[in-house]
Amino acid sequence: MPDVFADLVGQDEAVGTLRRAAAAAAAVLRGPAQPAGVGAGRTATTGADLNAFAEEAEAEGPPATPAVDPGAGMTHAWIFTGPPGSGRSVAARAFAAALQCAYGTGCGECPGCHTTMTGTHADVRLVVPEGLSIGVGEMRALVLRAASTPSGGRWQVVIIEDADRLTEAAGNALLKAIEEPPPRTVFLLCAPSTHPDDVSVTIRSRCRVVPLRQPPAAAVAEVLVRRDGIAPDVAHWAAAAAQGHVGRARRLARDPEARQRRDAVLAVPRRLTGVGTALDAASALIEAAEAEAEASVAEADAAERAALQTALGAGGTGRGAAGAMRGAAGQLKDLEKRQKSRATRAQRDALDRALVDLAGFYRDALTMALRAPVAPVHTDTAAMAEAGAQKWDAEGALRRLEAVLECRAAIEANVKPRIAVEAMMLALWKG
Repeated sequence: MPDVFADLVGQDEAVGTLRRAAAAAAAVLRGPAQPAGVGAGRTATTGADLNAFAEEAEAEGPPATPAVDPGAGMTHAWIFTGPPGSGRSVAARAFAAALQCAYGTGCGECPGCHTTMTGTHADVRLVVPEGLSIGVGEMRALVLRAASTPSGGRWQVVIIEDADRLTEAAGNALLKAIEEPPPRTVFLLCAPSTHPDDVSVTIRSRCRVVPLRQPPAAAVAEVLVRRDGIAPDVAHWAAAAAQGHVGRARRLARDPEARQRRDAVLAVPRRLTGVGTALDAASALIEAAEAEAEASVAEADAAERAALQTALGAGGTGRGAAGAMRGAAGQLKDLEKRQKSRATRAQRDALDRALVDLAGFYRDALTMALRAPVAPVHTDTAAMAEAGAQKWDAEGALRRLEAVLECRAAIEANVKPRIAVEAMMLALWKG
């Protein structure tokens, strides 16, 4: 059975860092490096202790562990950075499993590894923002729960996906916990970068950074073949089309609807013959993203609403049932607000996937115009990209690529998606 790091594609350097840190953490738990003042019967450590123990813990690691600098040991707060699809959350969860591993290696077979990877470990909390941001109330509750003693005797681990969505108040609540870390608690944050727009400078200064890179298409294809049983030719096509995004590659390889949506997006350049067609293309792109988002959240929305109504007494016939439902209007309104935020996020994610595909097409046209010796992203539209390269030349292809990237940046900055996409389509038509 593969270990917990097997699915972290093309990240050998990061995996080496995390393995050494997990070995150091296991050495801390074994207790040989406890400082004076910690009795032989105590196993509690603090975040400050982790840094103090790092150098000695590395020395106590397995014989196969190479000598490393003290900065490569264990600490209480980490940031995983990298482009979308690089495996930030995969790395964080694998590291959490290695910390809970009975052997301190992330073997993938012990109960600690298995329950962490399946999301059922009692001492591993995963925060996945469904809406546009992570609020202070949610973060305060999480920090409070994270301060408890690990039930399994190892580590309390908090994984925050998309930590760049923390509100300012939520970031301050997290900062306090990282500044004064509870005993045996480890915070794992995932963000695109350490830029202040993504992670505050003060949080960054208290965390160790693990940079991830975009994995090569060959490595992504190998994982699709090995883990998902996808045919090699399909896996290589999907890996190239997804531009190194593992999840996107898997979706393209296995979901016919995802391939149809991609085909519709890549047909946009040849449809842009005037202002009217540009606006029509923008409407079609927005409506497709809305439909995809609605389909992805509909089942969860219905289940949440039914569960809340049942909890509030819907369908009851007792004397107080009707009154209880009347008093539940506020809770239903809060649920609808959360679901609306989740739908907005899902729509923006769907639209961003379409824009990435479109950017890949214009990137192909640019490289062909420059006669660059690189493989195309979209092999099935290479002929159309070549025709575009001859028509637009390198400068025109670059302007169109920049228009797509500017649209992505505008939507990320909360510009209305329809306005941003319409402006992009007009820029693509004008060149």
